[in-house]
Amino acid sequence: MNIDTIADEFERSARLGVYYPPAMFNQLEMTQALQVQHALLRRKVNRGETHTGWKVGLTAKAIQDQFNVHEPVCGYLLKSGMIRSGNQLKGSELIGPGIENEICFRMKKDLIGPNVSANMARDAVGKLYPAMELVENRGDFSAQIAVSLADNVQQTGYVLGDPLTLTDSLDIATINAQVFLNAELVGEGNATAVLGSPFNSLAWLANKLAELGLHVRADDYVMAGSLTKQFALQSGDTIRTEFSGGLGEVAFGLS
Repeated sequence: MNIDTIADEFERSARLGVYYPPAMFNQLEMTQALQVQHALLRRKVNRGETHTGWKVGLTAKAIQDQFNVHEPVCGYLLKSGMIRSGNQLKGSELIGPGIENEICFRMKKDLIGPNVSANMARDAVGKLYPAMELVENRGDFSAQIAVSLADNVQQTGYVLGDPLTLTDSLDIATINAQVFLNAELVGEGNATAVLGSPFNSLAWLANKLAELGLHVRADDYVMAGSLTKQFALQSGDTIRTEFSGGLGEVAFGLS
């Protein structure tokens, strides 16, 4: 099957509420799955969605160990998925919801691969946000990683706190995160968990997109990857993450 035919199968299956189409199990190579992901993105944009940026996943060892996958992946962000800190969604409308705790970049200029370095990536960033990624476990992620990649790697939304302007004095490696689920401390992490630095993650993304003839654009949001493992949520839960280094906090809940 060609890419458009596979994308048709994903859309047909999703309309039935099956987001990991069984016909695609063990059928996709990772490169092919990424092409399908972008074919589905183009269709969403053609239907009126606004593409606002990118996500990098599976960057922290805690996440890689949790899902038994040991290389980064990437997906896209949509304007419809942007959530302001402190907001709630209905838990009953989500499939196996979870939260990952991240630093989100807002780009001040284009970042075009290949051969992008971490220093080049840092130079292209304008602002940082304390952030969470809202994910849905729509299928067996670790067993069907290529299918999940085509399905945009669990991405549903991204929760943003208040932005912090990136300055020369900010050492991103010193940023720590503490995660509180229903006011109980449940996890901690450091920015170096993200491929050694979130700027390494951003550079990886730019170089990966270059393989598809794409690039990170000025004003894009980029979710760089989780500092901690993924935390499952249930209706009634509230989760809050405090970041050091002046980055602030971000909170989200399910009703």
